[in-house]
This record gives sequence, structure tokens and C-alpha cells, in this order.
Amino acid sequence: MIKNFLSNKTFKSEALINEFSGKNILVTGGTGSFGKAFIENILINFSPNKLIVFSRDELKQFEMQQKFSQKKYPCMRFFLGDIRDEQRLSLAMQGVDIVVHAAAMKHVEASEYNPFECIKTNVLGSQNIVMASIKNNVKKVIALSTDKAAAPANIYGASKLASDKLFINAENLSGGTPIFSVVRYGNVIGSRGSIYPFFKKLLDEKSDHLPLTDERMTRFCISLKQGVEFVISCIVMMEGRELFIPKIPSIKIIDFCNWLAPNIPVKIIGIRPGEKLHELMFTKDDSRDVYFLDDRFIVLSQEAIKEKERKYSKFLTKTQNDIEYSSETNEEFLNKQTFLDLIKNI
Repeated sequence: MIKNFLSNKTFKSEALINEFSGKNILVTGGTGSFGKAFIENILINFSPNKLIVFSRDELKQFEMQQKFSQKKYPCMRFFLGDIRDEQRLSLAMQGVDIVVHAAAMKHVEASEYNPFECIKTNVLGSQNIVMASIKNNVKKVIALSTDKAAAPANIYGASKLASDKLFINAENLSGGTPIFSVVRYGNVIGSRGSIYPFFKKLLDEKSDHLPLTDERMTRFCISLKQGVEFVISCIVMMEGRELFIPKIPSIKIIDFCNWLAPNIPVKIIGIRPGEKLHELMFTKDDSRDVYFLDDRFIVLSQEAIKEKERKYSKFLTKTQNDIEYSSETNEEFLNKQTFLDLIKNI
């Protein structure tokens, strides 16, 4: 069964409507896979006052305006800009209530080869988001992270860990307005640059094999729809300083290959620089600060525990110490039918 994060009894329809309807919402990286899916969800289900796409890709903005035109959706706004430019961010955030920060440099190999560029976007860009949102009295800021930020093995993961720390501790500067939280989840099936479109392209080109770096490899797995719903639910729930992590299944990448193309052989090509065999969502050291609900974990920083735990104590449960949430030892793995159901909707 594919999980619906908005079916949690914590979320009532009126709470969701009140959170987004009539509000001004800005999405950085708004022309990316997540940004487009998030914006479409908000347009279908809510009535925002303004829905602002902030990105640096003019072609993708042009293409997106054909689908989400202001004539059809008067709330839509399109801002060209780079999160490296705090002045432009600050201008775009005037009057904004909610910022969803999805812009990032995400490609592991490109980041390894261009580490300065990765830091400029993922760390300094995040600092610019924090400062611009404080200057404009934004109410809520939620940032998207990655499983690669837990015990990072590459510059991309390290930069996202630094970004996570910036947002979790940003209230030290804001004094409570805005409040900041982070969402961390695994590989999004079907997103741009992910393994599914890469393999699909090879199959379309009649490749005689699928390349796999190591047959032991596992990954966390979430659909784009689930990722969007999870972020929406976290915006409603957030009190500030939380790191939200969904409970999602893992997949063995060798199974991914065999289920996608059962008649095509797999060729082992060796692990790439900065690549892990298995991913973590939180480490054993993190587990001292991890609480959970039926469908998610919530990491509360040491600074936040006294302040936030009282608010959450009625419905949160503490995890055991010295556990980790790993794609290798996860309790749930995708089976073939669920995998095929997921890719059928891409």
C-alpha cells in the first residue's frame, strides 16, 4: 500500500485549508520536479493569494507559465533569481507568509568536482534564505534536505547537513519570527536526475545492460506525490526547530533493475566517488533526540527539546537510544507490486 501522509488523524481539512488558503507562498527551486508538483498540489487543493515561483532557469519558467498561466491562475507569480543573491531573495519575499526552500545543487558527482559551487548554493544560499526571510517577517520557512545529509560521505551531503543546521538554529537569530524547520527524505522515484529516468532512457535506447555500482546497494524510496504531501503536512505541524523524517520503505537497487527490466542483464561498474552502499536518515548519535508518530520521525535539537517537547508531549513517543534509521536495516522494503504501482504513475 502506498502511504498517504495527509491521512494522518493529526491533520484536519480545515487546518490544511487555513494554513494555505489566502496566504502568500514562495517556492525556491520552483521549476524543479518537487517545485512543480508542490505548486500543482496547492493550486488544486487550496486558494492561495500568491504562489511565487523563484528559480534561475528562464526556459523552465517560460515552460511552466504555459501550464500555470496567470490568466488561468491569477495567484501565480514568476521571479527569476538565484538563492546566492540575498537582495533578489529579499525583494521576492516581500509580504510572503510561507517559504518552501527546494533549490539546491543536488548531483553528487558534479558537486564532488565543483565543491565551491556546491557550497555557494547549498550553504551560502541557505544563509541568504534565512536572512531574507527574517528581514521580511515571513511566518514559516521549511527547507528540503536529503538522506545524504546524515553521516555524509560526499560534499553534497556535507553541504546539506550544514544547511540543515542553519535552518534548525535560525530561530536564534529570528527570535521566533519566522519559525524554521527541515524535511529530510530519500530518493524520489521519477524526479529529474534520479535512477528511474536514467534507466528508462537506457532502455529506450535499447541498451544491452543496466549499469549498477554495487549489487549490495540499498536506498530509501518515496514517490514525488508522497514527498509533496509530506512537506505539506509538516508545514501544518511545524512549531519550529524540527527535522521531520518520513517512515518510508527501502529498495534494493538490484531489485529495482530486475523489476524494471527483467530481461536485461545488470553490469557491475564499481562504486563512484562519494557514493554510499546504504543511506541513513538519522544516526545512533541523533537517536537521543528522535521522537516518532505512526508515519514519521521528528528530531528535536538539544536547544529545542525543553522548548518544544512540552508542546509535543501529548502525542509524541521517544525512540530508543543508539538506533539508526538505515536503508539497509529498514523494517519495510518495497515489493515488486508496490514498485510497479509507483512507477506506473510517473
